[in-house]
Amino acid sequence: MPAASHPQDNHLVAALTPEVWRRWEPLLELTDLPLGMVLCESGCTMSYAYFPTTAIVSLLYVTEDGSSAEIAVVGNDGIVGVALLMGGESTPSRAVVQSAGSGYRMRAEAIHKEFERSSDVRHLLLRYTQALITQMAQTAVCNRHHSLDQQLCRWLLVSLDRLQSDELVMTQELIANMLGVRREGVTEAALKLQAAGLIRYARGRITVLDRAGLERRTCECYAVVRDEYHRLLPDVAVATL
Repeated sequence: MPAASHPQDNHLVAALTPEVWRRWEPLLELTDLPLGMVLCESGCTMSYAYFPTTAIVSLLYVTEDGSSAEIAVVGNDGIVGVALLMGGESTPSRAVVQSAGSGYRMRAEAIHKEFERSSDVRHLLLRYTQALITQMAQTAVCNRHHSLDQQLCRWLLVSLDRLQSDELVMTQELIANMLGVRREGVTEAALKLQAAGLIRYARGRITVLDRAGLERRTCECYAVVRDEYHRLLPDVAVATL
């Protein structure tokens, strides 16, 4: 069974007005989100929108030969399924659970009805969508212009912002798939961060020892995304963003 959580552990849900929350509460269903679970496949219509609470979901673009690269991360800050709100119903990206945990889901028809019904819901979710687009754009820039060391620091910080922990359960192979690089490169970058006393990596667990040090070591891409979330979602209480 999923670890105990509450829908309002997701910061978007927590930002709903009391009136909207009363409508949403019976519509949200607790769901287990195990590592590797695919919530949305490329080109497929989603049946549910997901609001992670203790899990992290990666949005990936997958090429014809099976290679993949992460374009954004969604955790307790947001929603998986913005295509349902935009009228497109499907996207060319895949949504995969990157860090196991739990969350809540709402049927596609229900979230679409709420989006159309309430201006408060619409404005909140549209602002989140703009912040998500910023994350996607900045990820593309980072992957093209910055070192793997900087990319790994950014990825760790973005992921940790969406968890209530300083520890990630993640293999180097999975990180390599997320960043679209070779596993050997991730190994080398992780060892550098460990030697600098910033992280401890053992048996698939990454523990951040010096978050401030990671922030100093990463590129400007992390701050751009963080600041845009602050600007667009000032009422969404994301403590570490």
